[in-house]
Amino acid sequence: MIERATPVTQERSTADLISDCVHCGFCLPACPTYASWGDEMDSPRGRIDLMKGLREGVISLDDTVVGHFDACLGCMACVTACPSGVRYDLLIESTRAQIETGHRRSFADALFRNLIFALFPYPQRLRLAALPLGFYVRSGLQRLVRGSGLLRRLPPRLAQLDALSPPAAKETRLAAFYPATTAPARLRVALVAGCVQRVFFPNVNAATIRVLAAEGCDVVVPWPQGCCGALSLHSGRAGEAQRFAAKLIATFERERVDAIIINAAGCGSTLKQYGELFAADDAMRARAEAFAHKVRDVNEFLADLAPVATRHPIEKRVAYHDACHLAHAQRIRSQPRALLNSIPGLTLCDIPEGDQCCGSAGTYNLFEPASAIEIGERKVDNVLAANADLLASANPGCTLQIQSLLQKRNITLRAAHPIEILDASISGQALAT
Repeated sequence: MIERATPVTQERSTADLISDCVHCGFCLPACPTYASWGDEMDSPRGRIDLMKGLREGVISLDDTVVGHFDACLGCMACVTACPSGVRYDLLIESTRAQIETGHRRSFADALFRNLIFALFPYPQRLRLAALPLGFYVRSGLQRLVRGSGLLRRLPPRLAQLDALSPPAAKETRLAAFYPATTAPARLRVALVAGCVQRVFFPNVNAATIRVLAAEGCDVVVPWPQGCCGALSLHSGRAGEAQRFAAKLIATFERERVDAIIINAAGCGSTLKQYGELFAADDAMRARAEAFAHKVRDVNEFLADLAPVATRHPIEKRVAYHDACHLAHAQRIRSQPRALLNSIPGLTLCDIPEGDQCCGSAGTYNLFEPASAIEIGERKVDNVLAANADLLASANPGCTLQIQSLLQKRNITLRAAHPIEILDASISGQALAT
């Protein structure tokens, strides 16, 4: 495994991080946008050249330059591919922060982005939005709108909002404490409930709690919980991300736990990066690092915990999708596969080019719908090539993206989080539909 370069600190400047790139080109075949267009400026190497040009004052932050940075998914496949350990993740985040403070977007673009960030990082607002959305889906109105051709006349971003509409789900209100169902309890853990996960995929949180309890863990769900700041950080809204992160840290600091569990890949990569997020904040850095040190993706945590719960057979072919912020940002690949392989009767299928992005990338498929669809279509082709009965996806955004593109082809392929599949095996019950 390639080790990353030294994490950013107050002493490590952006110029130092840029200079780590030796322009070898190993990142090119790993980059989804370079694969789409073959444009050097839409590769990690090319974007780093643009960053250097901005620092040296050779180029300005105009619409063309910003467009190349906006086109980046932030999938971090280049970080995995880079033999020099370039911290492209930190570079693109700092560049996007520079864009948000130093570039004037068009009125329509700025309005749409502000609307998204006024909604998605706030679970209570999402919950309210879910009510009319649920009616829109269940009443058949969505089906009529899609069949009418009206969506083709709307701006692509608005049409994409419809395409990515989550399925209606009955929210499960989480309690503050769930005891281990095997005595005595082996560990005490805390669950980060998430935003989209909590509102639109509550079954994933419920399954996570049941599996952890079955494996001998007391589970606490600290309240009040807000957003972790992942969407904001990945879009250059660093100050907003810090505010969300500081509140979440304060909430979890009240609990004495052995680990902090997260079941959404994009959130998990940010939670583990909290120390770097507060690198320049002497008052918060130690607290953020202490929090990040305890964070474990649920797949990662369970793979390191000797199982005690019995697994019942699931006779299915399951294709496992590598979410970018799990496989590339957190380097978690083998653990979800190990958990799925522990289920009797389950056949794990490889997806060709499985570590290529699906085009979701947080809010990317909302802001850059054409590129997201092009990249997503390649992913769907590869998912279907696996000839599976079930798709395993450990990130809600990936699940929505792939399902929306399958629906356009009138193809039904059930998707589930690996923890839902493991929960069904432990309970001996069929997967919920």
